[in-house]
Amino acid sequence: MGKTISCSVLLALISCFYLLFATALDTITPSKSIKDPDVIISQNGVFRLGFFSLANSTNRYVGILYNQIPVQTVVWVANRNRPLKDSSGILNISDDGNLVVSNGKAEVLWSSHVNNTAPNATTAQLLDSGNLVLSNGEDGASSLWESFEDPSNAFIETMKISTDVKTGRKVELKSWKSIDDPSDGNFSFGIEPFNIRELVIRNNNQLYFRSGPWNGNIFIGLKYMYTDNLDGFEVSTDKPPYYMTYESSNESMLIYYELDSQGKFVEREWDAGKGDWSKNYPIIQTDCDVYGKCGAFGICDSMKRTICSCLKGFEPRNIEEWSRGNWSSGCFRTTPLQCQRDNNNGNGAGQGDDGFLEMKMMKVPVFPARSSIINGECKDQCMKNCSCMAYAYDSGIGCMMWSGDLIDVQKFSTGGVDLYIRMPSSELDKGKSSKIIVITTVIAGIVVVITISALFLWRRMAKHKGRNRKRKQLKHQFCSENKGENSIGVKLHQLPVINFEELATATNNFNHAKKLGQGGFGPVYRGTLDDGNEIAVKRLSKASGQGLKEFMNEVVVISKLQHRNLVRLLGCCVEGEEKILVYEYMPNKSLDTFLFDPAKQYVLDWRKRFNIIEGISRGLLYLHRDSRPKIIHRDLKTSNILLDKELNPKISDFGLAKIFGGDENQANTKRVVGTYGYMPPEYVMQGQFSEKSDVFSFGVLLLEVVSGRRSTSFYNNQYELSLLGYAWKLWREGDIWGIVDKVILESESYSKNEKEIWRCIHVGLLCVQEFAKDRPTMPTVVSMLNSEISNLNNPKQSAFTQTPLITQDVEDRFSLNYVTLTDFGGR
Repeated sequence: MGKTISCSVLLALISCFYLLFATALDTITPSKSIKDPDVIISQNGVFRLGFFSLANSTNRYVGILYNQIPVQTVVWVANRNRPLKDSSGILNISDDGNLVVSNGKAEVLWSSHVNNTAPNATTAQLLDSGNLVLSNGEDGASSLWESFEDPSNAFIETMKISTDVKTGRKVELKSWKSIDDPSDGNFSFGIEPFNIRELVIRNNNQLYFRSGPWNGNIFIGLKYMYTDNLDGFEVSTDKPPYYMTYESSNESMLIYYELDSQGKFVEREWDAGKGDWSKNYPIIQTDCDVYGKCGAFGICDSMKRTICSCLKGFEPRNIEEWSRGNWSSGCFRTTPLQCQRDNNNGNGAGQGDDGFLEMKMMKVPVFPARSSIINGECKDQCMKNCSCMAYAYDSGIGCMMWSGDLIDVQKFSTGGVDLYIRMPSSELDKGKSSKIIVITTVIAGIVVVITISALFLWRRMAKHKGRNRKRKQLKHQFCSENKGENSIGVKLHQLPVINFEELATATNNFNHAKKLGQGGFGPVYRGTLDDGNEIAVKRLSKASGQGLKEFMNEVVVISKLQHRNLVRLLGCCVEGEEKILVYEYMPNKSLDTFLFDPAKQYVLDWRKRFNIIEGISRGLLYLHRDSRPKIIHRDLKTSNILLDKELNPKISDFGLAKIFGGDENQANTKRVVGTYGYMPPEYVMQGQFSEKSDVFSFGVLLLEVVSGRRSTSFYNNQYELSLLGYAWKLWREGDIWGIVDKVILESESYSKNEKEIWRCIHVGLLCVQEFAKDRPTMPTVVSMLNSEISNLNNPKQSAFTQTPLITQDVEDRFSLNYVTLTDFGGR
């Protein structure tokens, strides 16, 4: 019997010891605090609570981190706005029952700020979910405070982002100031109780992004959200508090979400193979996702080169600002609505004189009014109200109507809803006359086709018989015209001559679907030859003004340029009035499509950017020193740098290039052409150009690559500075890192690339100095970039430090610029 009692007592003691030990692992009590560097760990081992520091900082913080991840990953910070300055910190339960962080001087830096009626029975436990819960013995079922209701910048599983319209309480994410500073940043992420619930990101309390209304299954303003509970998300909007939560269905996957310092909602998934977090951007993917990008009555389409345009029947309010890429002023209606004119004349609403323009797959404007009427009555209801500017219908929401300005309208390539814009009938009728013309043209076309078909076989056979004879004649004509002292000594047979029929077949008869873009010299098409090789086909327009001799001379000169960082010319075609150039196809298009697109710029990490910088510098070095003859490009910019499938750069578009012969180093012109923002001052003001002109353009391009900002649209409101001026200002103040792209600053490899980034900025500022004599040559630039020159001169004043009034191309050019023609104009 005694043995039995002894065993029972022993088991009870062991159980008590186990409970105390488990409590010690994940719980803080009035008698148990944690001091730097102590930690407590959740029972499942996934999370830990303790002290930590961030890179480039000696400050100490108390926070919750992933415990078993080799990369320090912080999901919650207590004293984010009041860091500890040393390792004297302590986290404990105070006499009044609050969880507090204090320093060695017993100063409280952070507190849970709750009223606790039983402070001596209070505990703080780190749950398996990562939630830190403060509770007491009086009511163990409910918490006094929890970290999930006072979040930092991370959204982890089972946490709820919420808003309670009754109490006004909101649980929102708040961004960090930077990757090294967890204090409150500018951005917040939460759920807004508009007339219809939406997710929003705010920048300094101003709308920065909105998800579009929730229809019970999806947020209809998120382009790629198709089903409910998307990737584990759940949204509750039936009754307050409205909330969004997340729980992964795959327990083997480790995923959390973060609102970063740039206002992007980032999905992070642990990649065990790489030993790092992978990133995905499910919300803000393009500039069009930024709230109100195109202003009132503007429409944003990320698939277009100029993303903003006005709705039909509207025009920009401020043409100058629109030309500078600032579209926030929006658009105004050019023709008043008929119902407004009737009201002004005292005739009442003219219900039959206005109509609606249908726009498919749209992100609807902000602040809709909601009605439960059926779809068929939605149009009639809007028509009866002259203040109704648009309507849309969604089966999960009902009828949505808008009055006043229509803001944050976006065109989707998939998803969205159909939006109907109120228009005066006169605007809607403008398309009807064109339809009549089209019908008439089609009928006439049928007659013409019948006639042409009878001649087609005869023409094809005759053309086939004469093809080889025509090619020989063309070569003979070219070679004869280029004999003499001005001959450049290159024969046409070194460049393939491709017949028009073959190119028409390759491009499906120059089908619009194959069109890559439109340049000053004509359209460019994607084509596939019979051997499967992909090509880019530039078909010169009749307006180019090029004669056969000039055309062929320029073709031969370009064909001589052979370098891995120059786009290669594959052949040409001259038949009748057709003049066509054929180039290698670049699948990744141009540098600007990656560099200035928020959804793509993360592809360009620093190593890829530096490789691009190096490649461009080598291509320019070849043109200036190794090419015979010497060539000055004169239009170097990001849209003229094409990227192959490996993202290797190739310089393109030699339409403005100049050839220097012999010992020529400088030339003058009365016809200044190029792109403002990339042209040096001596060329803009005096028409003088030299290899230092290309050096200046390279410097601008280099600063764009480092900053991720477009020189021609950069504008600093505080100082009215251009990109060059802003870089020069930061250089003088010793704060040059302020110009580095946040994508680079926030990367894990930033610290090891810091010196190389600084050198690139230094070289860029040397290249954009105001006077040409102060700028380095391309051989020197290449040496400086490769660290062959260790001591760099201090840069002098940059040119064009103030924001220019004009920031457009002299002639409208598309971003995919394949090589055009070398200009042999007088020098």
